[in-house]
Amino acid sequence: MFLRRGGTDEVFSHPGIVLVTGGARAGKSDFALNLANGTKFRRRLFVATAVACDREMQERITRHRKARNGRWATLEEPIRLPERLSKFGLTPGTLLLVDCLPTFLTNLLLAKRSSAEIRRRVQDLLEACRRPGLSAIFVTNEVGFGIVPDHPLGRKFRDLLGIVNQQAARAADRVYLLVAGIPVRLK
Repeated sequence: MFLRRGGTDEVFSHPGIVLVTGGARAGKSDFALNLANGTKFRRRLFVATAVACDREMQERITRHRKARNGRWATLEEPIRLPERLSKFGLTPGTLLLVDCLPTFLTNLLLAKRSSAEIRRRVQDLLEACRRPGLSAIFVTNEVGFGIVPDHPLGRKFRDLLGIVNQQAARAADRVYLLVAGIPVRLK
């Protein structure tokens, strides 16, 4: 895939670790999927962290499945993601698309995991994706631009996601911020 920005083209034959961030409905998942579909990886694994807890979420999951168009294997795992990936038999030449880190974090918070444990689990996930021959695209949300949540759990989520996003950005080879559907490369 070619991504034109400022008169230059970038070719993604081996993206390494890519972090895609932005606000709600900024086009992050579509951008990440298009980025992934533009690579030459034969083995693709979509890692879904959402749980269909209501009708709206089920409809969203269904739309995402259709967008993958049968070209992806899917691993649905809300909590035990690092462990499941380590047992999945990932081989060189595999591309993972993890959608999304905030939902993974939410699942862990609701399972009463501590902030320290969540940061460790995210680090384990990032390290699992650093194996030779693997590449990964992570989708996350940028929630730090909004208002301060008025309840403690909301503030804890916002603060912890900011820390997790920093972890992922440090580990990433490329970082994109999507604003109104337009990707801006930050790293």
